[in-house]
Amino acid sequence: MPSALSNVDLETYRKDFDADPRYRLAMNAVCTTPVSKVALKRETASRLDHSFSTHLPENKATAQNNSGRCWMFAAMNVLRYEAARNMNLADDFELSQNYTLFWDKLEKANYFLQSISETLEEPDGSRLIDFLLVNPLQDGGQWHMFVNLVNKYGLVPKSVMPETESSSNTGQMTFQMTSLLRSAACRMRERGANVDAIRTETMAAMYRVLCIHLGEPPKTFHWQWRDKDREFHRNGEITPQEFYARHIGVDLNTYVCLIHDPRPAHRTNQTYTVKYLGNVVGGEMVRYLNVDLETMKRAAIQQLQSGEAVWFGCDVGKCLDRDLGVMDDGLFDFDLVYGATPTFGKAQRLTYGHSQMTHAMVFTGVDIDADRNATKWRVENSWSDKPGDKGFFQMSDSWFDEYMYEVAVRREFLPDEVLAGLELEPIALDPWDPMGSLARTASA
Repeated sequence: MPSALSNVDLETYRKDFDADPRYRLAMNAVCTTPVSKVALKRETASRLDHSFSTHLPENKATAQNNSGRCWMFAAMNVLRYEAARNMNLADDFELSQNYTLFWDKLEKANYFLQSISETLEEPDGSRLIDFLLVNPLQDGGQWHMFVNLVNKYGLVPKSVMPETESSSNTGQMTFQMTSLLRSAACRMRERGANVDAIRTETMAAMYRVLCIHLGEPPKTFHWQWRDKDREFHRNGEITPQEFYARHIGVDLNTYVCLIHDPRPAHRTNQTYTVKYLGNVVGGEMVRYLNVDLETMKRAAIQQLQSGEAVWFGCDVGKCLDRDLGVMDDGLFDFDLVYGATPTFGKAQRLTYGHSQMTHAMVFTGVDIDADRNATKWRVENSWSDKPGDKGFFQMSDSWFDEYMYEVAVRREFLPDEVLAGLELEPIALDPWDPMGSLARTASA
């Protein structure tokens, strides 16, 4: 049984620390320098090589700034390749992340109020009600949530609805909207409340707040452009839905979200969803197909080799050097600094709260060796063009094994026996399951 720390215990710890000069050296170094710099393995960092056997054409890196829109930026970075190719545009072309942010926030507010209306019989203080109230209007999201936005609202070029102060720094706007939503939830849960009236009033306020912070999204816009060959084009008046259909045209409904969840209770080739995870009421549910790592890698590689980038979700904070732009599980010698090393694996890290999806990015390349094995992956991030190779990162294949959780790939790159799992009824995971974390803790 655990017991209180005694003076004998403390003296033992002190003697052990003082007896090893390695720890005193580590103390001297870490007290003046970030531990990630002290523990960085120079031989790993010095092996950086930005050449890849499969390497797609790349646009200039984007910047989500102080927002958790990584999932949205990553999805739009995949689609802007198609838009730029179809319209022969320069590599600095972007789609409007502010436009999709507006509709995502509005839809999430409605989704939250719908969730509250469905749980009126839950007692105050229940785990579910507490969970719903913790972060009702988060910046994060999932692939299917992006698909819902595009299917309903289309997309526009960034020049049509550019960034604002609040789209790049979402904190104050989200705080104001969250205050109104929690107040509405409180009123809705009162006995005899007119739930529909409260929802109508609150959603009107949500729209006003979003317009004030982000500007009002266009119903139509005038679109003309000059391509890379200096040829002029004009569409005239066009809706966001027409713009998407004409100039991007990717059928997002042909994509499958693969996850790698190795927890023993979670079967491969089985579909999963997460309760109360979504944005558009009545839209496509978040649907995951759990597969083994080899299936996930093979599908991602085939999509890259076909000339299309791959959206993915991972636990970005682990074994990362942000300045170098490197994700490698052999990058640090923390055991030499601390004299202790965590000993749990991927499934245990998920179970014990040490790992979850925190960030979405895009694969634009992969390096395949002579034995046809992937050795490293080229990653387009949304943290500006400053870190890494002008905003592009490098992921070791062993890091992929440990901290990669999700990719969105076309059905055509999956064998029939894997696709058969999509016909199964999804198993609904708890709202707080780590497979829903990208919508709650998306990294900025």
